[in-house]
Amino acid sequence: MNTLTHDYQTLLLEASHKNITKAAQIVASGGNVAFPTETVYGLGAGVFHEEAVQNIFRAKGRPSDNPLIVHCAEKQDLVSITDLSPQNFSPFHQEFFDVLFERFCPGPLTFILPKKNVVPDIVTAGLHTVAVRFPKHPVALELIRKTGEPLVAPSANRSGYPSPTTAAHVMHDLEGRIDAVLDGGTCALGIESTVINILANPPHILRPGSITLDKLNTVAEQFGVRFEENSTNGKDKQPPLSPGMKYRHYAPNAQVLIVDSLEEAEAVFVRFSRAKIFTGSAKSLLGKSTLNTTIYALSEQNLYAELRAADDERLEAVIVIYDDVLRQNVALMNRLRKAAEG
Repeated sequence: MNTLTHDYQTLLLEASHKNITKAAQIVASGGNVAFPTETVYGLGAGVFHEEAVQNIFRAKGRPSDNPLIVHCAEKQDLVSITDLSPQNFSPFHQEFFDVLFERFCPGPLTFILPKKNVVPDIVTAGLHTVAVRFPKHPVALELIRKTGEPLVAPSANRSGYPSPTTAAHVMHDLEGRIDAVLDGGTCALGIESTVINILANPPHILRPGSITLDKLNTVAEQFGVRFEENSTNGKDKQPPLSPGMKYRHYAPNAQVLIVDSLEEAEAVFVRFSRAKIFTGSAKSLLGKSTLNTTIYALSEQNLYAELRAADDERLEAVIVIYDDVLRQNVALMNRLRKAAEG
């Protein structure tokens, strides 16, 4: 496969069985194919194809110390990439993992696990652990199975910008940089997976997602432990254990500003010639604005589409009112705060 950035004829393929087979052949021969998952679109490469993995970093402009998540179709796929021997993975950890797997997988949950040495360092940023998840989307599962090996698959966007939830988003960012995109429609969940480290004591959530702290602790409490949310800011010099912990993420070109009230939002709004106001529950503010502007609702499902639309509309600012609905959504606020940092 050609490895020069901007030198691809990127194929946009409907996600039929025939085209998934074609995409699997591309990946198996060392290419890069974007595909839908239940969270966001991922940019896939065979985990053992180092040149194809390197091209993911080139195509995205991704820092090399930002590890990738490996996507597996079956639990037995772990045999090729993880070392779950008792000296690395105690019986307690094995049972804890098994129960979490049965409860949440396939689905939007990523585990940090001890890796086998055969996994290229470029996949894990040189760490002794590997991030692994089991996507639920039928296109992703069929692609992995037909390729015949697990796939690394970070979000299929330019690094730092809003993640893609449609094939059109992927083509906008990566056309000419990758081999193909499988169009499987709009992603159902709209934000990336929850990432957990059960090797830590206590176990940690490294990146929040739709599988929440409360849901995880319903399992953890059976083992006499409770998950804690990651307290580090990701600014140290060590490679992060998980994507989403370090560097600029999810940000459009427009400024993302988080405020505490409608009054503050309106005061900020008038400073810009082109801006929009968002909140978790637009209905609660219906008729309360003193300005002649619409207030829009944000959700996990539409967040990235709205951030991308902000740039399409050449907005100067996206103003978000931190209301009770957003306050209760840790994963959504995590993405918004990362976007605001940009």
